[in-house]
Amino acid sequence: MRYIVYGLFILLVAIQYPLWIGKGGWLYVYQLDKEVKVLADSNKELEIRNAKISGDVQDLKQGTKGVEERARLEHGMVKDNEILVKVLKPDESLPQPNKTGK
Repeated sequence: MRYIVYGLFILLVAIQYPLWIGKGGWLYVYQLDKEVKVLADSNKELEIRNAKISGDVQDLKQGTKGVEERARLEHGMVKDNEILVKVLKPDESLPQPNKTGK
C-alpha cells in the first residue's frame, strides 16, 4: 500500500511540473504577460511620436510656414531686410564681475 501512495505522489508531482514550470506553465505565461505590457507601453510612445512626425510632414507638404520656421530655428536663416538678434545665456565658466563694488 505504501508503494502505491508513493507512486501516486510521484505521478502527481510529475503531472504538476509542466503546469508550473514547463513551457506552457504559469511562470512562463506570467513572464510573457509582463513582456506584452512593456511592449504595449513602448508601442503607445511610438504611436505618439509617429503622430507628431506625421503632423510635421503634413505641415511641410501643405505650406511654406513650416519650411520657413525650420529654416529659422535649425539654420539661423533670415529674410531680406531682417535683423536677427540672439540672446545668449550667461556662461558660468567665465568670471563674473564683483557685485559688491570693490
